[in-house]
Amino acid sequence: MGASGLLYWISVGLLLGECLGADPFANFELDISYITASPLGVPQQVIAVNGKFPGPVINVTTNYNVVVNVRNKLDENLLMTWSGIQMRRSSWQDGVLGTNCPIPPKWNWTYQFQVKDQIGSFFYYPSLNMQRASGGFGPFIALRTALDGGRGLGMPDGVLINGKGPYRYNTTLVPDGIEHETINVDPGKTYRIRVHNVGVSTCLNFRIQSHNLLLAETEGYYTSQQNYTSLDVHVGQSYSFLVTMDQNASSDYYIVASARFVNESLWQRVTGVAVLHYSNSKGNAAGPLPDPPNDVYDPSYSLNQAMSIRQNVSASGARPNPQGSFHYGSINVTDTYMLKSLPPVMIGHPSWTDLSSMLRTKGFIEIILQNNDTVVQTFHLDGYSFFVVGMGYGEWTENNRGSYNRWDAISRSTVQVFAGGWTAVYVSLDNVGVWNLRTENLDRWYLGQETYMRIINPEDTANKTELPPPDNVLYCGALSRMQKPQKTSSALTLQVHSQIYVLLLLVDSKDKAQLAKGSHINE
Repeated sequence: MGASGLLYWISVGLLLGECLGADPFANFELDISYITASPLGVPQQVIAVNGKFPGPVINVTTNYNVVVNVRNKLDENLLMTWSGIQMRRSSWQDGVLGTNCPIPPKWNWTYQFQVKDQIGSFFYYPSLNMQRASGGFGPFIALRTALDGGRGLGMPDGVLINGKGPYRYNTTLVPDGIEHETINVDPGKTYRIRVHNVGVSTCLNFRIQSHNLLLAETEGYYTSQQNYTSLDVHVGQSYSFLVTMDQNASSDYYIVASARFVNESLWQRVTGVAVLHYSNSKGNAAGPLPDPPNDVYDPSYSLNQAMSIRQNVSASGARPNPQGSFHYGSINVTDTYMLKSLPPVMIGHPSWTDLSSMLRTKGFIEIILQNNDTVVQTFHLDGYSFFVVGMGYGEWTENNRGSYNRWDAISRSTVQVFAGGWTAVYVSLDNVGVWNLRTENLDRWYLGQETYMRIINPEDTANKTELPPPDNVLYCGALSRMQKPQKTSSALTLQVHSQIYVLLLLVDSKDKAQLAKGSHINE
């Protein structure tokens, strides 16, 4: 493994369904440890979850109370975060520095939260010290040293699909002996494929040779369904596609994840390739990979594609704020914040406008993410989803509000901002607590490109709106003297799940019709 590290394309999803009664508990145990793996043919140390790379799927149902006991078997501090899970009224469980103290080596800590009014596909990962770059989804000391010294990450060694290297589609670019991912399907059936980009810093274009991707959901919200031949999935973003196996079985087909907004000829060797295998296939996938978007001279292509992703406003399903979901375009914006990102410099870190005021519940704010850096970035807000109302190139001005989508903008928690461009989001402040707003590009995040929003309820003089600190709260920094030695925790029930990461959910004709109407498929 070179000092440049890896990009990981993994689907480790929380699969959320309908609540079928009271709010039961689902218990899980996650052991975070080092193992040796060879995803690109060379043995290297990676971070595993329960001894596996990548980790297991956590499958729960809407409104369940989730209890996850995390054991830190690394030689450094650990925090696990649950990207897209809103942790209603309980930022104590969010798993990022600033709201939580780290789990020390050889300790365990139990997260407890409710997946309140949410459906969809999400992923979990360690949030400290670039650990996501080595699995666990651990630390590359070389990567941190490079960033601390003012150098960039350089080119990655490869893109993995479900923790595995590329299929040998090209004998010159791909060495022999690398294990690749194969997805087995039956002709004529429709599958739900959940895709997450949990990479370090690079957008990936996802496509399946000769198959359409019918977009159905992103980060917990149903989308207006439309077909794509390929879709750009930026760092930290999640999508669900319905894919019908409607091709002949003369051969297998390629599944491709290739880097975007880079020198594609130079980056060819890092392309992730898996195989879609029909049960009646007549032979191996062959020939060149399906082409990526041909937009070298059209920078607006990817932006227009992003803005084509719209909310399914007629869909049924869980919503924490249905009134705001349906009428966000007519709600008065109480405050506007501009957050500007700049290229890293040796003196100081990437700079942002400070989000310093204490925001109040029942407010409705506009955040302008202005990217004056040289790379595409994605930004994530913990505790919330936001409406992506506008996106463009150049410096944002008030005149850009005239181009906002005020009816069916997609609601999500992670959005891209193109280099030299801006993205505008609306946020309904209905979740008290301290919430992290950050770039998902790990190099920029490591260098400090993040801020926090403190949401208070001014009407709650008794401080009953926000949940109190949990009994097992960890102390660090100036309060570390309050930390008591950890007692041995009682064992929790271990839930065993199939390890399928680009997850295929078989959809029959009845379920497909329900999903087309926006109804939830019982998972």
